[in-house]
Amino acid sequence: MTDSGARSAMPPPSEGLGRAMSPQRRPFWKRNAPKVPGRSVQASPIRENLKDQKPRKTLSFQDFEDNTSDAWDDAEDEIIALSEAKLSFENLLPVSVNHGKTASTNQASLPQRLEEVTGENTVPVTGDFPSQQASSTGKSEEVSSVSRQKGVGPGVGIRQSIPEDSNTAPAMPPVHVHPPPTVNTRHSEDTTESGDWSVPQSESRPNPPSRLSRQLGRACSDDKSLSEREGAKLKKVNEFIAGPNTDLDALKKMVWSGVPREARPTVWKLLSNYLPANVERRCMMLERKREEYFRFVKQYYPSRTQDNHVETWRQIQVDIPRMNSQLPFFRQSSIQEIYERVLFIWAIRHPASGYVQGINDLVTPFFVVFLSEYTDLDVITEDFDASQNLEEKALNSIEADCFWCLSKLLDGIQDNYTFAQPGIQLKVNALRELVKRIDAPLHAHLEAHMVEYLQFAFRWMNNLLMRELPLRCTIRLWDTYLAEPQGFSTFHLYVCAAFLIKWRKDLLRERDFQGLMLHLQNLPTIHWGDDEIGLILAEAYRLKYMFADAPNHLNQKKPT
Repeated sequence: MTDSGARSAMPPPSEGLGRAMSPQRRPFWKRNAPKVPGRSVQASPIRENLKDQKPRKTLSFQDFEDNTSDAWDDAEDEIIALSEAKLSFENLLPVSVNHGKTASTNQASLPQRLEEVTGENTVPVTGDFPSQQASSTGKSEEVSSVSRQKGVGPGVGIRQSIPEDSNTAPAMPPVHVHPPPTVNTRHSEDTTESGDWSVPQSESRPNPPSRLSRQLGRACSDDKSLSEREGAKLKKVNEFIAGPNTDLDALKKMVWSGVPREARPTVWKLLSNYLPANVERRCMMLERKREEYFRFVKQYYPSRTQDNHVETWRQIQVDIPRMNSQLPFFRQSSIQEIYERVLFIWAIRHPASGYVQGINDLVTPFFVVFLSEYTDLDVITEDFDASQNLEEKALNSIEADCFWCLSKLLDGIQDNYTFAQPGIQLKVNALRELVKRIDAPLHAHLEAHMVEYLQFAFRWMNNLLMRELPLRCTIRLWDTYLAEPQGFSTFHLYVCAAFLIKWRKDLLRERDFQGLMLHLQNLPTIHWGDDEIGLILAEAYRLKYMFADAPNHLNQKKPT
């Protein structure tokens, strides 16, 4: 046959596309297709009724649902009902027992029910439990509806075979269904009456570990590795400070990322220049400084009721009961008397500033850290009676150490507490300029809603963020402040900037002055820990590294 003859024998494309496909040429999956989940019902009463009615442009979802047979409808209703029931753990026992009985009954009666439905064409399927394979004789809808009424639902497969025909493909092999292990109902009945029961596990294979157990395992391994790192760091710090002469610069680099709890009292005293670097002189220095403090107490404390000091004394007595009121430890009378003496003696010895509200908060971190030398209990989370668990000598040593370390701290930021507090005003303005440079959208948002930095940052500078952070976070923060050059003055500015940027998304969502101020004065930090403080400090260090030496930064001139 020539090429022209072959082309003439071929039908035109339009004719081949328009011609209807004969039953023998139709693919086998379109001929005598059994009913499967998700396929429209072919002989539905609704569809027959729709033939006589006026056709509609669109069908509602209810019509589509009525015309669709979904094998998971029954199971979905049961799941929704169980989720709304909110059964307790004790109420699940009879449910599991009844479920086991029903499953056993259904499995035992399944062959008989399938024989009633499918007749003699039923062929058993070999598997782990009695299941059936039904051969369809043109009544697939009847088989499906009856099987749902009889309790055969998702999980129990019934495969319908296609009638043998020369033009059809061979039937697919039967599917073996493996049900989940059932509850031993006899054992459950016996143990339910006695109040002690247990569900036997499957003997075929052990249950895989749950997600919670895997998470707990990872958490335990992380805690173990963390404790190993802390132990190694503690050993290194102890060896370092036990040397004949401690290198304070190297010690600051070592503890910038945090001081181990056991070594923190000694490290804080060294970095506050309260203890000398020479080991042999430390004991002698401590005794001399403690004796000197109590000479001050004997000399100045009786004058608290004099006219020239009565106002200072009244303000101290007003502030101390409100300090850390959520912790029972600081409501003890013996602890409050220590605070009164420390604050009054410092105010008398520094007449240029005197006592200013907020200084009382700065004593707390020193007191908690130095207390850890004499007890292993955590006064933040546990009840601790200082008068019964500590000797008077120990309390006196803690009191004197707090006074001298507080004096060293305030010497670097004393202009924060002089008349009109000029140091705080300068730092607030510096914070404003810094935020304007590093986050212009946030700065513009605050300015647009008339929020002044002094309205929320004054407390940040006056109390060194102690009102915004939990006490455990403040202690971790002060580890870095003591290790950082001018940590309580210069570096604190960058920490406040990083702290403000932390909440930028929440602040940008606020659309009025009231919402912004409420959020800034009630920041959600109650659950913070060392990890969150570490991120803030890292960001503050980055800001300092980028902007501290920048030209005209914060209107400061480089020292010549």
